[in-house]
Amino acid sequence: MSFNTFGHLFRVTTWGESHGAALGCVVDGCPPGIRFTIAEVQAFLDKRKPGQSKFTTQRQEPDAVEVLSGIMPDDEDPEVLITTGTPISLMIRNTDQRSKDYSEIRDRYRPGHADYTYDVKYGIRDYRGGGRSSARETAARVAAGALARKVLPAMTVRAALVQVGTKKIDRARWDWHEVSRNDFFCPDAVAAAEWAEYLDEIRLSQNSVGAVVEVVAEGVPPGLGAPVYAKLDQDIAGHLMSINAVKGVEIGNGFEAAEITGSQNADEMRIGNDGQPVFLSNNAGGILGGISTGQAIVARFAVKPTSSILTPVRGITAKGEDVDVRTKGRHDPCVGIRAVPIGEAMVACAIADHYLMHRGQTGRI
Repeated sequence: MSFNTFGHLFRVTTWGESHGAALGCVVDGCPPGIRFTIAEVQAFLDKRKPGQSKFTTQRQEPDAVEVLSGIMPDDEDPEVLITTGTPISLMIRNTDQRSKDYSEIRDRYRPGHADYTYDVKYGIRDYRGGGRSSARETAARVAAGALARKVLPAMTVRAALVQVGTKKIDRARWDWHEVSRNDFFCPDAVAAAEWAEYLDEIRLSQNSVGAVVEVVAEGVPPGLGAPVYAKLDQDIAGHLMSINAVKGVEIGNGFEAAEITGSQNADEMRIGNDGQPVFLSNNAGGILGGISTGQAIVARFAVKPTSSILTPVRGITAKGEDVDVRTKGRHDPCVGIRAVPIGEAMVACAIADHYLMHRGQTGRI
């Protein structure tokens, strides 16, 4: 199975399966001399790890990261690690697999899952949690994203859940501080309270629901990206689309741009007091012609409802028999919740990659 790597200069290769001994990634191309601590990487993994509320899977995984290569300890502070410029290998051990939960679907294709297509392509599939197609693989991406943030130390990448099912936030109540105060990474306290009741109903009915995540990257310099086949928004969209269960991506005002006029959509400009250009709006999401403008980069992605549900759904077996499939195990009623830190990581990796490409092509930043 190939195609386990993404990125151009900041290249990430992930490895491992949901029910294997461990999973992880190799980050190649990370510049030397970057200082970080394991605690900094672990903080992002803790946002993604399962079992933190009744609204996510109850699988209990510490997701403790280990750094195996590509670093040296700081002589003055042993907790600080310094990148050497060689491949950085990160490993996260699996400790709470329950493969027996999947024994009933060994020969059954679950609707909405990659079971059928995986089997058609490779002639074999790991039915225990989905193998490589499991969302557990994304833990490694979050670890890589922690390092990507260090490539541009002035950059801040934050994400929030802005919609669950049909229930959206009120943007007038947007508060970044609120994101860490609830179980949904929601910037609207009122919406978070409503979602709790709503997801309780979904969970008790043995069903699931989709969501929309918004990612905002600030402190990104202008000039990153190229206008034809290396557009910054192209790679951001591709990175986000690679996340499990993602079915749609938009940059800036996205599909809303199809509903308004050119004068409404235009991000008009003036010269500021410091003599630098000032944009009067950000419908483009911080990217014009595939190149960053220096404004905040804004991307959103839609996550479909979790396909693993206890409600029986119609499926087939590998032998061509019609069956009803009921997926046991520990699953998220809304997989979009834990997609928030994954989206942050993928955007951070895309921007770090383009930062290094820009520096390599122009010799400046």
